[in-house]
Amino acid sequence: MERECKNLAEVGRRQFLKGSVAVAGAATATVSTQTAAAPRAPGVEYPVVRLANLADLVVDQPLRIRYPDRRSPGALIKLGVPAEGGVGPDGDVVAFSTMCPHQGIPLNYVAADKTLNCFSHYSRFDCEKAGFQIWGHATQNLTQFRLRVDDAGEIFAEGMDDLIFGRLSNVLDV
Repeated sequence: MERECKNLAEVGRRQFLKGSVAVAGAATATVSTQTAAAPRAPGVEYPVVRLANLADLVVDQPLRIRYPDRRSPGALIKLGVPAEGGVGPDGDVVAFSTMCPHQGIPLNYVAADKTLNCFSHYSRFDCEKAGFQIWGHATQNLTQFRLRVDDAGEIFAEGMDDLIFGRLSNVLDV
């Protein structure tokens, strides 16, 4: 009797594993098919906004900006060292939303470690690493603005990499 139970258990395990593999394969095929067939969301049309000229910037002295509209505060910063997403001859000019992604509290720039910091819940974001969250209560990185510099040194914002705090769409009014 004991031997029959062990055989049934072994057969049951094999059938379970075979069934699991079949179900997992079918689920993967279904997900792949659904993903491939899913319609793509239309692209957001961001305004192109002149922010400043390279000559206006001083290393580690943020320039207050508004992008993509007047209700969205940000900072344009010349870091003095190359940075992810940086533009300009030295690749050191970056721009970020200055609203903490945790609760929208205004952020302050700290030149000593090139971070934007929230005084309310102590979230910190690395300006050299595309606004990567270093620590704190925020659950996402800081929104970085996409920049372009023309031949005359004019700096333009042309988009961003994430949602601004409190918005379902980054473009509210232009």
